[in-house]
Amino acid sequence: MDAARIDVQALSLTAPGVEQLEVEEAKTLARETNAALANAFRRHPSRFFGLVALPIGDPPAAIAELERSTGEGGFEGVVINGHHRGRYLDDRFFWPILAHIEALGLPIYLHPTQSPKAVVDAWYGGLSLMVGEMMAGPGWGWHIETALHVLRMIVGGVFDAHPKLQIVVGHMGETLPFMLQRVDVMAPTMTKLIKPLSAYLRENVHYTFSGFNFLPTFLDLLLEVGVDRIMFSTDHPYQPMAEGRAFLDRLPVSDADRERIAHGNAERLFGL
Repeated sequence: MDAARIDVQALSLTAPGVEQLEVEEAKTLARETNAALANAFRRHPSRFFGLVALPIGDPPAAIAELERSTGEGGFEGVVINGHHRGRYLDDRFFWPILAHIEALGLPIYLHPTQSPKAVVDAWYGGLSLMVGEMMAGPGWGWHIETALHVLRMIVGGVFDAHPKLQIVVGHMGETLPFMLQRVDVMAPTMTKLIKPLSAYLRENVHYTFSGFNFLPTFLDLLLEVGVDRIMFSTDHPYQPMAEGRAFLDRLPVSDADRERIAHGNAERLFGL
């Protein structure tokens, strides 16, 4: 962090996380993960904050873990690694958890995970093992999967029911900015939503770099959602911190906008 001139880092459990585990295993791993993160916050309170891992397969247990962990301090958001065994957050089974997160004013980082097995088999079957794994994962599938999850949350009415709920996606928006105007073909009259889909993508979603250090992609995101919805991140340990910091420094934006992207927007969203 010091070498890359990074002052503060968010810590969280990456995919596959606890979402694909049996409930009891998920409860144990979430509790152990959150305890380990809390220890890191106590040791370095000015350098780290964290996102709570939750066993969402058991909503009462997830809410209890949320209350327990946030009560310790240092947790400023929630991480959910994609679908729960093929069930997405538009499923009302999860809405008590979402309501509790909304009430606490915590953002959810929706981290990519691999699509359900039937989707992986249909879309990526027949490819060589290495190519199939890459296409189903970081080369393509993770991003499409996460974009679909966000759209399911919107058309499923999550943000109409929980209008203050905020989510964060990485990788310059997981392909969503490119499609932001196109999705409005699904008009409110068709979906029964209060607003056009693009409005939710501009009002309930925030976007981080996550190693997508590509200037044309950044410019598209900036034009579609505006500077106040964009947050710097490096995707460490998967991408070099120094590379991400160098990309931030090169962005063709004003000093004030660079400050917003570098830390101001994250401070506001996470209450830092």
